[in-house]
Amino acid sequence: MSRRTRSGAPAEISTVELEHPDAANAAFLNYFRCPAQAGVLASRGELSADEGYFTFEGTICYGRRFGGVPAVHVDEALPDVSGAVEHDAGRPRLPFDLSEVIVNLQQERYRQRAHNWIERLTSAKALRRLYYFLRPMLPVPVRKHLQKTRLAGWNHILFPRWPVDFSVETLMQSTMAHVLESRGTPRIPFIWFWPEGAQACIMMTHDVEGTAGRSFCAELMDLDESFRIKAAFQVVPETHCEASTGLIGTLRRRGFEVNLHDFNHDGDLFRDRQQFLRRAARINQYARDLDCHGFRSGSMYREERWFDSFEFSYDMSVPNAAHLEPQRGGCCTVMPYFVGDLLELPLTTTQDYSLFHILGDYSIALWKQEIDSLVAANGLVSFITHPDYLIEERALRVYRDLLEHLSQLRSTHNLWLTVPGEIDRWWRDRQLMSLIQHGDSWTVEGPGSERARVAYATLQNGRVVYELAPARTSSGGS
Repeated sequence: MSRRTRSGAPAEISTVELEHPDAANAAFLNYFRCPAQAGVLASRGELSADEGYFTFEGTICYGRRFGGVPAVHVDEALPDVSGAVEHDAGRPRLPFDLSEVIVNLQQERYRQRAHNWIERLTSAKALRRLYYFLRPMLPVPVRKHLQKTRLAGWNHILFPRWPVDFSVETLMQSTMAHVLESRGTPRIPFIWFWPEGAQACIMMTHDVEGTAGRSFCAELMDLDESFRIKAAFQVVPETHCEASTGLIGTLRRRGFEVNLHDFNHDGDLFRDRQQFLRRAARINQYARDLDCHGFRSGSMYREERWFDSFEFSYDMSVPNAAHLEPQRGGCCTVMPYFVGDLLELPLTTTQDYSLFHILGDYSIALWKQEIDSLVAANGLVSFITHPDYLIEERALRVYRDLLEHLSQLRSTHNLWLTVPGEIDRWWRDRQLMSLIQHGDSWTVEGPGSERARVAYATLQNGRVVYELAPARTSSGGS
């Protein structure tokens, strides 16, 4: 049995039983979990032969479009297809395939070009291998200088938007607005994103990369627990497995989560397909031996087309907007999403290393800005902090400020602070839940439905807003 099926359904989790099962509906219905008849979408006529960039109601899209040719590059004048929506017999006809565009964004299928010649040069296989060979011997100031040089011009990247890109969310809301308009209904019910009606979800993760970081984990656990926060610790299996055995036992006894971090953190996991398959087999064996169900690649390198070789339940290797990562791109969403039957939990905030050593910012100002926007969007607020980098007193002080801020938010907002494995279980349950109508009221049925809440999407001054119904039931039709 595949490990990723132990906490939910297998491949069918990424699909929905539709009354109208054309592909254009799948992304919309999977996102909202609304009644199938509420999400009947269609594309207008024949779409362009080639994929490219265009805009829809202010959001940059990548895919095929109706009525013209999309742009090849995002820095060109992008065609706007906003005025090409039609409303036909209670359903909107969009000038593109919504599911195609959403998957293109989430799985980073849009075209990426190296931003400058230094980035292209340093992406060469030989130089990249040399850097990761020397990396353990390079002091942080040297690594910081090399990385700043390579990342030069990051703040001029147009897409995804930094520090947080909400393209998928704005596309879903724009589409929901057209669905409401086409159906002529004041509101549409859906299954709320988080359990117990939580406004947003927060998860803290720690990637353990070296001996010093491993030794610091006990102190970091003490600090997290002092704020009643449990985190997930990711360990490198090939180089640190034996040394981390005692740490793994301690982490689990204290209620923390343990996942795998890459293979040996040499930056080479996704460079070659055949090598990747060999390493993936070893990684899967480590996961079975250590009973780990989540994964994160080293330095956030990734190739989502290859994720089906992993036997994990969830992955945490895809940034929302990867301006400050070695591999540019980003999934452009702040919600979990499925890649096949693997759940992706995207990174939605700036890593501690980037904050301290690339941006030179030893405060939580940027983190607070990101948190505020993510909570307002009801999204996943996910953090990566490293025991290896938090040893320094100045950095540890900033991390303590972050924990205090999260603790305060928890007391003033209905936020779900939890570990990745719990998010994985909830999101898989949510994909199997259904909204059932009983007269004028709606209930949620399916695994975990006792924690679910009915919500409504409504239009207020032309803008989609979400309203939570009372627990368990709601009144009013769709």
